Amino acid sequence: MHMQQTPKLKYPRILLKLSGEALMGKENNASIFDQPTINSIIIQIKQLIELGVKLGIVIGGGNIFRGINGTATLGLHSANADYMGMLATIMNGIAFKDFLTNSGVKSKIYSALTITNIVKGYNRDSMMGRLEDGNVIIFAGGTGNPYFTTDSAAALRAIEMKADLLIKATKVDGVYTADPMLDRLATKYAKISFTDVIQQNLKVMDMAAFDLCRQHKINIDVCNIFNPNSLFDSALGNTQGTLIHA
Repeated sequence: MHMQQTPKLKYPRILLKLSGEALMGKENNASIFDQPTINSIIIQIKQLIELGVKLGIVIGGGNIFRGINGTATLGLHSANADYMGMLATIMNGIAFKDFLTNSGVKSKIYSALTITNIVKGYNRDSMMGRLEDGNVIIFAGGTGNPYFTTDSAAALRAIEMKADLLIKATKVDGVYTADPMLDRLATKYAKISFTDVIQQNLKVMDMAAFDLCRQHKINIDVCNIFNPNSLFDSALGNTQGTLIHA
């Protein structure tokens, strides 16, 4: 009998950074959650678990509230707007935990901002134990501090969980030589080094987050969450997007 060979996993520990906007679906519909999009993300997460990946997830809050918009358009104090953004990530985390539970995936949620009775405060030892037990870990509440983005939270948690790869999964399908929306001659990189990203001043993610990954030699994979098998391919080292390597 011919046995199907399990694909070779290149990155056994992954931190997945999901943008909040991605949860609204491609069309950015009126709802903060687009059910077909959520379903397809959950299918991709299950593919990773079947490969044996130890997975952490940081979700942004942009589908509910973006701190930067609160400051620019509403005149909120920037720290308060950032705290509101962090609360949005907690709302996303609570919902996402239920989405995972409903599809039979074990998960635990930890928040950098403790909200007693709702989410556990972040504790690294507890988190690592749960991760080793096969739980998907959802990190909510950003870093717990204003003036840091959820990209920074993703980099920080990737280091703490000893991740081999940080996947930044958004609506963009990789890193380009220029903004593809503005420059039709822009071409996509399959691979690029941290140094080249800095020298070319390519806007991949918030610089503090980028620098943390660079220092700790955690590769970053920028890919489009709407492409089926996107996460699966990234885990195998065959990204559909762009790999930024140390």
